[in-house]
Amino acid sequence: MLQSMTGFGKAEKELSEQKITIQIKSLNSKHSDVYLKLPNDFRDKELHFRKTVSDSLGRGKIEMQLSIDQKEGATAYKINEEVFKRYYHDLKNLGEELDEPESDLLAMVSKLPEVIEATESTLSEEDWEKVSTCLDQAIEELVNFRLKEGESLSADLSQHIQQILRLLDEALQYEPERIEIVKERIKKNLEEAEQKEKIDQDRFEQELIYYLEKYDISEEKVRLKAHCNYFTEVLQGKAGQGRKLGFIGQEIGREINTLGSKANHAEMQRLVVQMKDALEKIKEQVLNVW
Repeated sequence: MLQSMTGFGKAEKELSEQKITIQIKSLNSKHSDVYLKLPNDFRDKELHFRKTVSDSLGRGKIEMQLSIDQKEGATAYKINEEVFKRYYHDLKNLGEELDEPESDLLAMVSKLPEVIEATESTLSEEDWEKVSTCLDQAIEELVNFRLKEGESLSADLSQHIQQILRLLDEALQYEPERIEIVKERIKKNLEEAEQKEKIDQDRFEQELIYYLEKYDISEEKVRLKAHCNYFTEVLQGKAGQGRKLGFIGQEIGREINTLGSKANHAEMQRLVVQMKDALEKIKEQVLNVW
């Protein structure tokens, strides 16, 4: 099923002493670009996060952010009592020696180096499983978002493909008239080049065959229909078909351009312009498809 490359997902989990929140958003990109914003405690799991996100979401500019909130009563730091006491006694003795008051001595000591240290978070195996589950939930929410967007994209792309096929059928109605125009033009040119009563019938037929072959669009119309049908088939396939749809769109464009160059008929060329317009809308939308 079609997926957009644009989406957002968020999930939260309660750990033993922390609450984590994972947010993932994705934007259009030709390649898979994964950017991670992780707290230091989770840096050793960066490769795991990157691989999981990349494998699950494929192409796109993807940004994942993991944030931590300490639970009430849990601390993310500890006081180095030995260092604190040494600073305190040294400053207190120095204050007495200089006859300086001890006001705010505690606050002063607490700001000195190595007095307050960040605690290293060692997550249990159970907590790590919760983190993985949280990541999976955020990814699932983002995928659901992209699938919903993909439904709209699929409907829009199908509409434009059907429009191209309708315009092609309408253009083909002018084929008999177009052939007659070619015949009359050749006949007129021959009449102007020679006297009317001396038209060489063999030459006329040779010229007619040459131009009919030159302006023949039999192969183009068959290929264009085949490409449009294949586009619709791929559109209904499994996710990750964005690049393939782009390649098929290029082939559709080649056939439409050839039709335009061979049309030699004002009304057909007008319809070809409308086909090109529909194709441009397809190309724009395909850029949004994973």
